[in-house]
Amino acid sequence: MVMLLALITIMGILLMKGIPAISTEVRREQEAELIFRGESLAKGIRIFAAKSGRYPSDLAELEKVRPRIIRKIYKDPMTESGEWDFIYAVQPGASGDTRSLPIVGVKSKSQLDSFKIYNQKTIYSDWAFSATNNLLAAPGGQLPPQGFPGSPVKGLPGVTK
Repeated sequence: MVMLLALITIMGILLMKGIPAISTEVRREQEAELIFRGESLAKGIRIFAAKSGRYPSDLAELEKVRPRIIRKIYKDPMTESGEWDFIYAVQPGASGDTRSLPIVGVKSKSQLDSFKIYNQKTIYSDWAFSATNNLLAAPGGQLPPQGFPGSPVKGLPGVTK
């Protein structure tokens, strides 16, 4: 009986040591999923902009286009709510109203430190998944005309020569 009690105690101690490793592994998987989902949404925004000549004002527009650009609107895996923080092509006005502003990307709302370093950033909310890296080339969310400095190459916004 004493031997069984000792065995159970040792197994409990080993399980307690394994729990942090399991939670770390889960969070690493969430990081990989965050990168996949964020880059998928950024690619969908880029394709939408190339097709329509403008950036979407809502992620739901990506699902409405036929043929579909994106399979579904992914949720942020790092937050409970699953809501993204949006990156806009223009800054909101003094009122802070962001309705109908053109969306060029997404980022997580989580303020946790990451295990991975993504684009030299170590906090999830700093990981920007943008359809374009050059926001100045797209004033007002409209794509610049061909031949304009910073105009897209082969119809992809933000990809310059």
